[in-house]
Amino acid sequence: MKKIILSLMLGVSVLFANINVDTTYSTFGAIVKRIGTEHVNVTVLGSSKYDPHFIVPKPSLLAKLRRADLLIINGGGLEIGWLPPLLRSANNAKIQNGAKGFLDISHFIPMIDVPVSVSRAFGDVHAQGNPHYSTDPHQVPIIAKAILNKLKQIDTHNASDYDKNYQIFIKEWQTYLTLFDTKMQECSTKKVVQYHELFNYFLNRYNIKSYGNIEPLPGVAPSSRHTIELIRMMQKEGIRTVLQDVYHEKKSAAFIADKTGARVATLPHDLGALKESDTLESFYNTIAKQICH
Repeated sequence: MKKIILSLMLGVSVLFANINVDTTYSTFGAIVKRIGTEHVNVTVLGSSKYDPHFIVPKPSLLAKLRRADLLIINGGGLEIGWLPPLLRSANNAKIQNGAKGFLDISHFIPMIDVPVSVSRAFGDVHAQGNPHYSTDPHQVPIIAKAILNKLKQIDTHNASDYDKNYQIFIKEWQTYLTLFDTKMQECSTKKVVQYHELFNYFLNRYNIKSYGNIEPLPGVAPSSRHTIELIRMMQKEGIRTVLQDVYHEKKSAAFIADKTGARVATLPHDLGALKESDTLESFYNTIAKQICH
C-alpha cells in the first residue's frame, strides 16, 4: 500500500511540475513568462550584453539544455555560430531540431532582406533573411501566439491557464501598441544610418529611412574609404542620427558623428541590453526614445 501511495504521489508531482523553458534571447524569455507565469521555469541562454551571433558556448549552458523541456530559438541563422554544438553535446532528445520541445520562432515571421544569393563576398549574410525581427513591437503578438501553442502542446494540463494569460497579455499589448504607434508618427521623417542592420524591422514599420551602415558589409569592420564615403553621404542628405548598438565598437560612430554633427543613439538589440530596457515595454520605449530624440 505504501508503494502504491508513493507511486501516486510521484505521479501527481510530475503532473503538476513546472516545465523548464530555455530561450536563446531575453525578449523571448519575457514573453514566455507573461504567458506561462507560475507554470514555467525560464532560462535565457544568451546574454543581451553581447553579440547575439556569437554567444560564448559555456559548459554551464549544457546543464541548462539537458534539463530543458522546451527550447525556443530566434532562428533565421542567428544562433548558427554557437547553439548547434551545444545541442549535440547536451544530448537532450526532447529539444532537438524537429522534436516536440523545439520551437523556431522565425518560421512564423515574414522575413525581410532575404538575399538573392549567399556568398562570403557579401559578408555574413543570413540566407533566410534579416533575423533581427524582435526589434519590431508588432512582431510580439506573432511570437506570443507561437509560444502559446507550443506551451499548450507541451503542457496540456495547464492549457486553459496559458490561454487565459495569453488573452490578457495580448489585450494589454494591443493597448500599448496603439499608444506607441501614435508617438512614433512624430518620427516618420527621421533619417538614420546604422552600424549593423539590427533595426530594419523597426525602421520599416515606422517608415524611418536608413541610408546606410557603418559596416561596409555585414560582419565586416569599417574601412577608411567606406567611412569617408558614408560621411560625405550623410552631409549631403542631412542625416543627423547614427544608430549604435551595445556590442560593436564605438569609435567609428563617434568619429562619424564628430565629422557630420550627428548624434549617436545607442539602442538595445534585446531586452536588458541597456539598463532602462529590462521589460518588454521599456525595451521598445528605449528604442523609440533614442531614435526620436
